[in-house]
Amino acid sequence: MSKKKDKQTDAFGYNMKNLQYIILDIFRSHPAQSFNYKQLSKSLGAADVNAKRLISEVLDNLAREGKIEEETRGKFSYIPQSTTVTGTIDMTKSGSAYLITGKPGGDIFISVENLNQALHGDTVEVTVWAHHKKRQVGEVLKIVKRAKTEFAGIVNIKGNYAFLEVSESRMPYDIFIPHEFLGDAKNGQKAIARMTEWDSKSKNPTGKIIDVLGNPGENDTEMHAILAEFDLPYKFPPKLEELAKQIDTGINETEIAKREDFRNILTFTIDPRDAKDFDDALSYRKLDNGNIEVGVHIADVTHYVEPSSAIDNEAVERGTSVYLVDRTVPMLPEHLSNFICSLRPNEEKLTYSVIFELNEKADILKHRFAKTVIKSARRFTYEEAQERIETGEGDLFNEIQHLDKLAKNLRSKRFGKGAIAFDRVEVRFNIDEKGKPLSVYFKEMKDSNQLIEEFMLLANRYVAEFVGKQPKGGAKTFVYRVHDEPDFQRLYDFSNFIKRFGYNIKFDSDTSVSKSLNGLLSKVKGKAEQNVVEQLAVRSMAKAVYTTQNIGHYGLAFDFYTHFTSPIRRYPDMMVHRLLQRYLAGGESVSGEKYEQKCKHASDMEQRAANAERASIKYKQVEFLTDKLGFIFDAVITGVTEHGIYAEIIENKIEGMIPMRELTGDFYVYDEKNYCITGRRSRKRYQMGDNLKIQIVRTDMQKRRLDFIIAH
Repeated sequence: MSKKKDKQTDAFGYNMKNLQYIILDIFRSHPAQSFNYKQLSKSLGAADVNAKRLISEVLDNLAREGKIEEETRGKFSYIPQSTTVTGTIDMTKSGSAYLITGKPGGDIFISVENLNQALHGDTVEVTVWAHHKKRQVGEVLKIVKRAKTEFAGIVNIKGNYAFLEVSESRMPYDIFIPHEFLGDAKNGQKAIARMTEWDSKSKNPTGKIIDVLGNPGENDTEMHAILAEFDLPYKFPPKLEELAKQIDTGINETEIAKREDFRNILTFTIDPRDAKDFDDALSYRKLDNGNIEVGVHIADVTHYVEPSSAIDNEAVERGTSVYLVDRTVPMLPEHLSNFICSLRPNEEKLTYSVIFELNEKADILKHRFAKTVIKSARRFTYEEAQERIETGEGDLFNEIQHLDKLAKNLRSKRFGKGAIAFDRVEVRFNIDEKGKPLSVYFKEMKDSNQLIEEFMLLANRYVAEFVGKQPKGGAKTFVYRVHDEPDFQRLYDFSNFIKRFGYNIKFDSDTSVSKSLNGLLSKVKGKAEQNVVEQLAVRSMAKAVYTTQNIGHYGLAFDFYTHFTSPIRRYPDMMVHRLLQRYLAGGESVSGEKYEQKCKHASDMEQRAANAERASIKYKQVEFLTDKLGFIFDAVITGVTEHGIYAEIIENKIEGMIPMRELTGDFYVYDEKNYCITGRRSRKRYQMGDNLKIQIVRTDMQKRRLDFIIAH
């Protein structure tokens, strides 16, 4: 005799409790939709009357409990059991996104359906309405602020209307352009469109063309498109260029009388060979007491740029100069950056200086801050200065060699206190007059670079210490450059990974960590795994940012640090110049809240500029390899994701991807923690740092993408 069936269990296998949970989860996953019992029955595969009755009972129960509500007879919708949070949208390649809140609890997943027209970088309000599959899930309620409204892409004209096919990977919508808003744009050209409206019922936003960049593939067109992609300016307002030309550049006796006069003291600059703006110079002289005086002289930009003037306001918005692979997009009008303020040889210039008295061990015996006037006697390139260091020949070789010796002592002391030597190799191109890359070369830090770096670091540190080391209660608002401690979980994972190469990191103290990292970075130089190890080491570190809240600079091992030495190309340095002058004169502290906002904006603009520079390099890398389809190169695996393997060609450090679909003959499983993928059947493993041969099979300049396959 069979047992009587539990009345709480129906024919399709769910009891009341389980079914209630499953149906509530359906409502949570579709918070904007309403359902009746018929729709839910179909979704759950409930075919018989008893099953449908049970679903109807569950709906009534959930409504009584206040978890759903009956909108119309038999039609129910979800009542969000939620909190509302504000954050920034971080779009993924699939079109879904995460809300970055910067608060405990982790990021919040937002599906494509629940983005409600929010785009990458937008500040939004989100309702967090579920914990689904162990992650917080939400829906965008309100767009607080658009990150950007202007996008670059290719114009596609169709009769009386057109679309701008946006080239940015994290903008998943093309922009509808009515014919009357096409302007001079022609089919197939690259242009910039501004979003003007986005009706809630429309799939695509509507916009108008505001600038035509040119034809795809042309160098200027592509570089301007990259700048537009990162919402960076690609030209200077002519009105500001004219204002800059009206600035009085004369240095009269009245102004000189207010300053220390260094015009008769040996002063020179050392800069890259293609530099046009020289914002720092060194003076050198031996004192009667046997010590050495080194002056770090910085262009006195704020003497010429008044706070809140049109030029200053533009500089605030830009935040920084942008250095693409073939050009500089300056923060200040060219007449200021390249002529008035630039410390060009044999020209009298106004500077803001930190003057040091050192002994032969590079101990700082005295220092002072001063407004000065200088006259640079010589403009050296890094290569020319390096030649004097290495050969002991050429003009001013004695002075440069002496400064190099002092710089090396300063560097040694810095590393003794725990500084980390992240001197990564940078990829550069020799390009022709049309911007076409002809060859690849690598920029490396040599003694001449480090000579300048050490004295700039010294000046930056002493300026920060002057303000930051005030007696308790006397500290004033200032702009610091800070670098937090590393993410030690990432550092532990990194330490476990590098053991396969025979390296390790000691975790006894902060100093032992930094010494281990320095030893590691030194040991990998010139080896196949160098770039992989350096990349992962950098990823374990925090990013340096600007802030009024000083926490020190971990990477430099400084308790106080700022940016004072590049006011031509960085707005934070201009803020520092003004604050230093204010506080030296005994002025009151400025608003911390106001300056923290300025710091955040400067950090954001710095990151955008860095992203644009990387994009321009990637574009040139793809362009350089477009005529090398089918070529086979030695490479090293630099990254592994669920989508495929990233590999870097050893001879030119150009990275491409081997898509997962190209790994035939097995099903490969991604192992995030061990930076590898493994074949389920063959157990074949591809891991970061492994060497392999690749063949170039596809290049896509518009997407800045290279596809490789493994060459057998």
